[in-house]
Amino acid sequence: MSDIVDLERRITAALERIGQGVEALKASKSSAAGEGGAEAAPSANNEALLAELEDERVVNAQLTERLRVLKEKHESAGGGQEELIASLRAQVAAAENGLAKLKATNAKLRENNAALRAANASGVGQPHLINKSMLEELEALRATRETDVIEVDAILAELKDVLEGGSHA
Repeated sequence: MSDIVDLERRITAALERIGQGVEALKASKSSAAGEGGAEAAPSANNEALLAELEDERVVNAQLTERLRVLKEKHESAGGGQEELIASLRAQVAAAENGLAKLKATNAKLRENNAALRAANASGVGQPHLINKSMLEELEALRATRETDVIEVDAILAELKDVLEGGSHA
């Protein structure tokens, strides 16, 4: 009998522990249900934040694409201007070379004219040669001036195109 009382007590203690466990389970379920309700709102909030994040990613991708296109346009426009500047520099260098040759020719012509004048002053020269030489010198000077004007006009026209193109870009 004592065994029965002992078993009864053990069964009662086990049932109490089971009851406490069930109550703890119910409490955790009810608190989980309460928290689950609280989590439902943050979940919706998270979804809204994720949607906003996705929208921002789309906008960022669009802006990145626009930036890439603008950079390409800038680089292509800059490349064209650099080629134009290089071309202008080559033209200026060629003009400077031509001008240097023309100046050297004029210097020689002046020396010849001075020699002819000296010869004429000593009575050995012929006046028509001096006149011919002076006419050639004047013609060379006119040609030099015309060449300079043409080159400057060409350079100014190119620079004007570059500056107008730069102001519209």
